[in-house]
Amino acid sequence: MRRVPLWRLIVVFGICAVGLIASLPNLFPRAALEDLPGWLPTRQINLGLDLQGGSHLLLEVGVASVVQERLETLESDIRLALRRARIGYRGLEVRNGALVLALTEPGQLEAALAEIQEFNTRLTTNIGAIGDREFDVESSANGRITIALSQEGNDALVLSTLSQSLEVVRRRIDEIGTREPTIQRQGLDRILVQVPGEQNPENVKNLLGQTAKLSFHMVDLDANIEDAINGRVPAGSMLVESLDDQGPSHYVVRSRVDVSGENLVDAQPQFQDNQPVVSFRFDSVGARQFGQITQDNVGDLFAIVLDDNVISAPRIREPILGGSGVISGNFTVESANQLAILLRAGALPAPLTIIEERTVGPDLGADSIRAGEIASIIALVIVALFMAAYYRTFGLFANIALLMNIVLIIGILSLIQATLTLPGIAGIVLTIGMAVDANVLIFERIREETRAGRTPISAVETGFGQAMRAIIDANVTTLIAAICLYQFGSGPIKGFAVTLAIGIATSMFTAIVLSKLVITLWYRRSRPKVLPV
Repeated sequence: MRRVPLWRLIVVFGICAVGLIASLPNLFPRAALEDLPGWLPTRQINLGLDLQGGSHLLLEVGVASVVQERLETLESDIRLALRRARIGYRGLEVRNGALVLALTEPGQLEAALAEIQEFNTRLTTNIGAIGDREFDVESSANGRITIALSQEGNDALVLSTLSQSLEVVRRRIDEIGTREPTIQRQGLDRILVQVPGEQNPENVKNLLGQTAKLSFHMVDLDANIEDAINGRVPAGSMLVESLDDQGPSHYVVRSRVDVSGENLVDAQPQFQDNQPVVSFRFDSVGARQFGQITQDNVGDLFAIVLDDNVISAPRIREPILGGSGVISGNFTVESANQLAILLRAGALPAPLTIIEERTVGPDLGADSIRAGEIASIIALVIVALFMAAYYRTFGLFANIALLMNIVLIIGILSLIQATLTLPGIAGIVLTIGMAVDANVLIFERIREETRAGRTPISAVETGFGQAMRAIIDANVTTLIAAICLYQFGSGPIKGFAVTLAIGIATSMFTAIVLSKLVITLWYRRSRPKVLPV
């Protein structure tokens, strides 16, 4: 058996050492880790709701109210447009989920429809394709007009409402400071909120009742940012941090709110000159204020502040007098959509109704952890005893690889700050059984080669080489299943898939690389005439 290169020893045992060091913080309470120096590893595996305890809320988003508000906004816009065009009408109101009106002069029908279609924007998809119109407009010869959301427009509005609600809820919940809250959409109009470690659901409900504060401020271009960071903020201005990766980390903005986010009616991602942009629209009061500000400050920066953070600070290129504008920049489709969501996230777009509420106590979580530990220990002991009894010395080598496999799984979960749930523990227990599969295939092949009369060196080399194809096939198929579970599953299913996928990767390393290295070092030291397998 050829000599093992020094670099291979360093790499293999280095990976094992890193995994061991990364897993050690899980043996200590979190309070003890806070006193350690910053250069020492302190990351632990996060425990999910079923292990740590916490609050579980299922929220229903009142999307019907959003449809009603959209139609009422359209009613106001159409009323002003028809008056401006001197088109007479009567009975303009929202009735049975649609906007209806009747013209006093049926001969003005074409002119009225032209004015209405000005508000009937085209929908855009995330890939920039142009979709159908937002509204369906029906008319009759006697001048009666009915305006209702199209199916595509309704779907887009519902999706926008859910996305905005998710973003607002996520921003609210993250203020609790807990790790790895689960906030995800369920069905067409529901949001699942799980906050590990939070034993009082009232705290979560109070946070969800708050409204994000959105405001528009002029940037103080005369201020020195460095001086402001050091505490010398000019009078009438304030220092705020920036969430915009394209700009500076801080801005000095005027304290006076030029336009309030309460006047923002809508913000949507669109395409202009084949580039993603974000369009926004104010109500009549906000439009008047915005028009005056942009007219008086052409060439200056206008900061959009959300929760005391600047999310964008575009430059005013020209007066914007129509109550709507466009934010352009180095946007991707995803970032433009994200900015539009943030602009709309000044307040929850629809009321949230709690339809399910429960608290998982820490005692139940502790019981789950103990049950998982017992199951893992029993599985580990049974597998280790079987391998040692059936494969003797080689079985001990397999047990060393098995222990290192578990250490590496825990270390990787700690490094990536994964959330461990009860199904995740099941994935680890399953990995314990799967981890020795590769060793079993290799050792059985070595036995066959030994019985065929090969020398110990040749039997080991052939055993590892010939069993490789079967090992790779078995693990790749299992990995594909784990990827599918992660892609299409949710919550605990994803936790199971993560631990299973990590276990597959680490078992391949320990069974093939580490086991062969240990056997090689042992053989070079003892030189047995007959392999104890």
